[in-house]
Amino acid sequence: MALQYSVAVNNARLDAVETATGASAKLRIYTGAAPANCAAAATGTLLVDMTLPADWMAAASSGSKAKAGTWSGTGVAAGTAGYFRIVDNAGTTAHIQGTCGIGTGDLQLDNTNIAISQTVTVNTFTLNAANT
Repeated sequence: MALQYSVAVNNARLDAVETATGASAKLRIYTGAAPANCAAAATGTLLVDMTLPADWMAAASSGSKAKAGTWSGTGVAAGTAGYFRIVDNAGTTAHIQGTCGIGTGDLQLDNTNIAISQTVTVNTFTLNAANT
């Protein structure tokens, strides 16, 4: 049997993600596929480097935690978004990475074809804690 957690434990685990990453984290969007893990160096071309709101995630509820506030930034290079990283506010440590898409992916963008100076908005980002 796999380990199972209560909703309260799952919520605490999700809230710990934002606490560990810190306030005003940075969201970086790159071309290509994500590296093997968060400790590996970023690959691809950096397309967007945005600072997230100080409190960038809502409080976890029912094993889910959604983005808070507006996540919007400006394209610094042209290309197709492939993956993202959320790093601490110093920009030195990656804590979360995943895929980008429209209708697919871990991070939902308004447009994955990014141009220099284009405004890029994150429509949806949610962390989930499975109860297994």
